Amino acid sequence: MGSDEGQWSFLTNHARVLLLIARDPTLRLRDIAATLDITERASQRIVSELVDAGYLTRKREGRRNTYKVHTKKPMRAPQARETGIGEILEVLLGNQDPLAGDN
Repeated sequence: MGSDEGQWSFLTNHARVLLLIARDPTLRLRDIAATLDITERASQRIVSELVDAGYLTRKREGRRNTYKVHTKKPMRAPQARETGIGEILEVLLGNQDPLAGDN
């Protein structure tokens, strides 16, 4: 393999954060950052952008946040607007089904 083997990814950090939250809606920002090897500030920014765009809802429960993924929200790319993010998450999550019954 070439020397730039680790310099790109098929999924954006936004998609990766969404996948992690779909698996565990109680995940802390520091855990997201550690898992994705990004800064905690970057994970906070990405989660906030996903909330602002309507892909996530954040709810404070005690000292922690829980998140809800809005699976019917369409993809952002104009050529993929017919596809809800839930369809993509289901493919990427495989047999795991934390999205059952979500909207």
